[in-house]
Amino acid sequence: MGKATRFVGLDVHAETIAVAVAEGTQDARSLGSIPNGEDYVRRLIRKLGGPEGLRVCYEAGPCGYVLYWQLVGLGVECLVVAPTLVPVRPGDRVKTDKRDALKLARSLRAGELTAVWVPDAEHEALRDLVRAREAAKSDQLRARHRVQKFLLRQGRRWQAGKKAWTQAHALWLSHQQFEQSARQAAYQDYLHEVRHARERIEELERLIDETIEHVPEPMRALIDALQALRGVGRLSATTIVAEVGPPTRFARPRQLMGYSGVVPSEYSSGSKISKGAITKAGNAHLRRVLVEAAWAYQHPPALYGALTRRQKGLSAEVRAIGWKAQQRLYARYRRLQARGKPNQQVLIAVARELIGFVWSIGQTVDAELRQRHAA
Repeated sequence: MGKATRFVGLDVHAETIAVAVAEGTQDARSLGSIPNGEDYVRRLIRKLGGPEGLRVCYEAGPCGYVLYWQLVGLGVECLVVAPTLVPVRPGDRVKTDKRDALKLARSLRAGELTAVWVPDAEHEALRDLVRAREAAKSDQLRARHRVQKFLLRQGRRWQAGKKAWTQAHALWLSHQQFEQSARQAAYQDYLHEVRHARERIEELERLIDETIEHVPEPMRALIDALQALRGVGRLSATTIVAEVGPPTRFARPRQLMGYSGVVPSEYSSGSKISKGAITKAGNAHLRRVLVEAAWAYQHPPALYGALTRRQKGLSAEVRAIGWKAQQRLYARYRRLQARGKPNQQVLIAVARELIGFVWSIGQTVDAELRQRHAA
């Protein structure tokens, strides 16, 4: 007869881990804290009687998934849970590491926790690289704003109606001179940051292209297939794959929509149904890419040069999904505009349906790969 299940809650921090365990019908008890280190975790598992019958959980956070992979390597069943979905008592106003660990142990025993998807090493590495590029784009935007605001304080403006950050604009920036040496030095430093940000982004994009060529076949096939969608280029497709993982882990498209946070919030009681703004409770990186791609569907369906090149080599089924998406989402875009909806609401609605086509392509690619390997 196997051991009775022991439910272990861990409150994980950079230096320490608070431990609590719940067994049988007894109340959860605290086991104190241990240093956050591989040897100490191994000793804890031995102290608890080994991996058999253990169920361990901790909240997703800045410490990542190192502890998860260590516990799995020791043969322990482990869950990484969503912090925002951990039950909280309304009157509980005391928060400590010990109480958090006890709460996790009790909630795990009660089956009240929601596990998050833990990416494998390939997905996590690609996600880190994609997010590094996203951070570089944010830094570039801030650097450009500093240059523009600096020149504005000196009464110098780029030509009205002309687009900024083109070659002509760069030439104009390089010709700006100031009498005071201190002001000139500050301006040159701001320009240097703009150039450095551009070079950094170019290097990261080159590394992303190289990485894509060496990822496992299912990831690479999905990245290629997603580019059949209008508005989804190589970088957008890579971001979707890195943030979502295999779309087949979602049983229905609406689950993936909820994961992206583009579904409307709702507060209903009795016969009264009240829906509000989108939840924004999902993956913000995925949501940003979807909304950016949604802009492309304001144009009538067409197979232009870049899209045709991206679809080259893809199966007829995937190309058909891409064409169906163009027709449906363009009609949706125009219909909502005709009803007088604000542009942001239109984009969100289109983005919500777009991710349904992402799910459909994921299912198609998975079926094609399984059929190919079976043959």
